[in-house]
Amino acid sequence: MSMAEELLRNFEELSDDKKREVFDFVEFLKSKTSKEVYKMMDMIIEENKPALEELGK
Repeated sequence: MSMAEELLRNFEELSDDKKREVFDFVEFLKSKTSKEVYKMMDMIIEENKPALEELGK
């Protein structure tokens, strides 16, 4: 059984309120990852600002 199949099987056994908690946690993890990517991009832009400004000319 694949991890996805096992996760789905276990998820289906949960009560509706527990399913909502799982859903909220997955959304939190996705949001956290997005924030980390944006933070990293901001850092790269700041560190390379002079070069990017030159390329923008």
